[in-house]
Amino acid sequence: MTKRQKILLTVFRFAAAIILLQTLAFKFTAHPDSVHIFSTLGLEPYGRIGTGILELIAGGLLIYSRLSFLGALLAIGLMSGAIFSHLVVLGIEVNNDGGSLFTLAIVTFVCSAGVLYLQRAQLLRIFSRLFPKSIAAK
Repeated sequence: MTKRQKILLTVFRFAAAIILLQTLAFKFTAHPDSVHIFSTLGLEPYGRIGTGILELIAGGLLIYSRLSFLGALLAIGLMSGAIFSHLVVLGIEVNNDGGSLFTLAIVTFVCSAGVLYLQRAQLLRIFSRLFPKSIAAK
């Protein structure tokens, strides 16, 4: 990996982790906006708390460089759900936020995808250990 790629990887990792971790306060303190979102989705309170726990795990994994590709994988899954929820149920703008939550979900998704792309060798190594015949066949 080149020096430029290492810098980009670090920026992607920490940008995604910071966004994931800073939203935890809203989820864990039952902020009215967070409660509104998860009530609209029919997932309050368990979905809010469960999502918060998963985002905490993803953020921690993104910070820990050796496992950041796993955090990126988890974050991509979480942000896919958030983006889908905004597009299908919530709308881009929630409670007059100007679309900031939707934008943060997109940014986190893109940063996590960047981490996954830059660390694809580690991901392939793990999958080749888990599924030796299917990876070797390709």
